[in-house]
Amino acid sequence: MNPLSAFASGLVFGIGLLLSGMSDPGKVIGFLDLAGAWDPSLAFVMAGAILVGFFAFRLAGRRGQAFLGGAMHLPERRDLDRRLVAGALVFGIGWGLAGFCPGPAITALGAGYGKALVFVLAMLAGMAAYTLAERWRAARTAHLTT
Repeated sequence: MNPLSAFASGLVFGIGLLLSGMSDPGKVIGFLDLAGAWDPSLAFVMAGAILVGFFAFRLAGRRGQAFLGGAMHLPERRDLDRRLVAGALVFGIGWGLAGFCPGPAITALGAGYGKALVFVLAMLAGMAAYTLAERWRAARTAHLTT
């Protein structure tokens, strides 16, 4: 993808996050508060995203090339393993505590929402910790097999 297409895609995504309220942690926490003052509006945003994604992936599966000429890279694995479930749990807990997930947090940071900075820094630290843990795990596995 060329840089202009990538920028335009990111801009449209970010504007969509702002307009839908996904970058507002209060709205997200209101959506997740099923026992309290539940705000179902984000359910419609998610349902719309799932609907668009469903048809987009069906179309992409029949194409050999992306619309802008790049190679098509679709996920091949469909199994659920312990690491995927654990990652989903950590993601969900973080989303519930902070009211942010990665895309909306970066959008909120760009929109000047100061609390998003703490989340983005914590997210980057978590990514670095994961990278170090994976390197350690790979080195340990290589050491044990030799």
